[in-house]
Amino acid sequence: MAQIIADSLRQAWINFLDSVRSVLPNVVAMLSIIVLGWLIAMVFGFVIRRVLGWLKFDALSRRLGAGDVLKMLDQPSAEALAGSVIFWFVWAAFLLSGFDALKLPGMESLAAGFVHFVPRLIVALVILALGFAAANFAWRAALLAAVNARLPSARLLSAAVRFLIIILTLAMALEQIAVATTVVLTAFAIAFGAVMLGLAIAFGIGGGQVARRMLEQQFPEREKDDPGGISHL
Repeated sequence: MAQIIADSLRQAWINFLDSVRSVLPNVVAMLSIIVLGWLIAMVFGFVIRRVLGWLKFDALSRRLGAGDVLKMLDQPSAEALAGSVIFWFVWAAFLLSGFDALKLPGMESLAAGFVHFVPRLIVALVILALGFAAANFAWRAALLAAVNARLPSARLLSAAVRFLIIILTLAMALEQIAVATTVVLTAFAIAFGAVMLGLAIAFGIGGGQVARRMLEQQFPEREKDDPGGISHL
């Protein structure tokens, strides 16, 4: 009886060692890929930050209006944020490659999904960059036109135009990466309706002064022509 138990334990230990020997190369490969990927990601992030700093990317982001948004969200500078994004994406790619080296079921589909997700993310980032540029341009144009027209709510109008374009840009970017499409569209509709309602109220309040000035400019001339208020046939 004791011999049978000893043989069973010995066989279990042998099977365990065989399993370790078969898995150990994959584990070593996974760790090597992850460590190497971390080093490469650090280099990529550092290079991106240096290149963007040389190109004055922070100043460009401030001119496009993205710098103000990052500051409002308590985020780092555009250069540091871009470097961090590059670092995490490069390392995420190596992480998936490392886990794929373990030959675990489902890892191939996960890696393929990540590969298909990266182009959509790049398109979303391009949409964000173009959207912020368009929002900043529209803000300046609307402010200049409203000031030249002597509208009482020039700053409010230009800010509303900028806000609407930014909201539309965010909705398009999130829809591109397929993040809660229905929720994004609903939130955009609510935000758009709220802004339009606010603009309607603002123009209703401020438009009275404009209409009053227009009437004062037109009707005094008629009163001078006809002081008695009697129209002649």
